[in-house]
Amino acid sequence: MSAFIETRGLKFAYEDADGVRHTALDGISLSFERGEFTAILGHNGSGKSTFAKLLNMILIPDEGEIYVDGKLVSSHEEPDEDTVFEVRRRVGMVHQNPDNQIVASVVEEDVAFGPENLGIPPEEIRARVDGALDAVGMRKYALSSPSHLSGGQKQRVAVAGIIAMLPECIIFDESTSMLDPSGRREVMDTILKLNRERGITIIHITHEMEEAALADRVVVFSEGRVCLDGKPGEIFSRAEELRAVSLDVPQSTALLYELRGLGVRQLPETPDAGACARHIRDELLRLGALPLHGGDANG
Repeated sequence: MSAFIETRGLKFAYEDADGVRHTALDGISLSFERGEFTAILGHNGSGKSTFAKLLNMILIPDEGEIYVDGKLVSSHEEPDEDTVFEVRRRVGMVHQNPDNQIVASVVEEDVAFGPENLGIPPEEIRARVDGALDAVGMRKYALSSPSHLSGGQKQRVAVAGIIAMLPECIIFDESTSMLDPSGRREVMDTILKLNRERGITIIHITHEMEEAALADRVVVFSEGRVCLDGKPGEIFSRAEELRAVSLDVPQSTALLYELRGLGVRQLPETPDAGACARHIRDELLRLGALPLHGGDANG
């Protein structure tokens, strides 16, 4: 299978006020398959957000190339406006602060903004807006003011604005970092739904280990380079390597390893809190330490 997005040897450096250049990315070569959900982890300053901005052509690499669907779209030369427009139509991006992405005073008008800029006919815009709001569970707020919404709801409106442009891939650049736990769950539920039900390729840049555990694949950045790349179970089993780059493992994963150390067998390989809870419930039922109707293990 050919990659939908591929980067080859990306390098990028920022210049400070004194003219000194600081390397942010140092030769990143990665590929992302259609329909894949990839989480990118890294400590502050590891280069992960710079990488996202390069993929969305907010920044241009100093060296290296970016391909979308096999077509070279970005190298160290300034791209033409048509290429930038086409890439952003196919590869949407949701930023950290939803207030910076919401442009209208009414929710449905904000979601319509992107399709209007694409020159979509009004009747199709109406259908896209309704479908996008349905996809993120915000249809009943269509006529509301974004200023009256919670942080999680605002972020879902921002996601709807991207969905209405019918992208094939959505990059979430630390889009849950400013939200409370309830808002983070809302956005993560939306991400999973888009990936699993609509087949949208997801690149989720985060510092939340529990969020990364839900992905198909985890890539870890450190000092502008890729230091780990694999399935969540593989990556989170390398706890010492993660701690060496100032990261930790999800709490559910840490619990699984403690249980293995105590001799508990047949534990789930996926470091998912729900799977971990279900296994503990089943073990307690087997040992007779829990009533047969012990409640919902996902609660």
